[in-house]
Amino acid sequence: QVQLVESGGGLVQAGGSLRLSCAASGRTFSNYVMGWLRQAPGKEREFVAGISWSGGSTLYADSVRGRFTISRDNAKATVSLQMNSLKPEDTAVYYCASRASMVVTKSPALYGNWGQGTQVTVSS
Repeated sequence: QVQLVESGGGLVQAGGSLRLSCAASGRTFSNYVMGWLRQAPGKEREFVAGISWSGGSTLYADSVRGRFTISRDNAKATVSLQMNSLKPEDTAVYYCASRASMVVTKSPALYGNWGQGTQVTVSS
């Protein structure tokens, strides 16, 4: 498995921006679909964004499309999530996750390996 460590979370006002990063180590990073998922208090984990091994295919939750952008750098073994126009409902713990597949999916259950998470809090 690939080990994942997230960073970049914090407190931001509504309308602001944050950039999350995830550093991977272990297995060959470019073999994995990567995703960002989140979990708000009292809610189930939900898919936010996913990216194929090449970066050529991306998938977004309807709630973040047009505001968030996922990207990856296979040479550096990193995946990032640029979050703009943040809303209070974006408040959650954000997780980086990997999937040993060629197919990007919105299903959290299909991401087999997760980081420890980073807190994002958006104040109104």
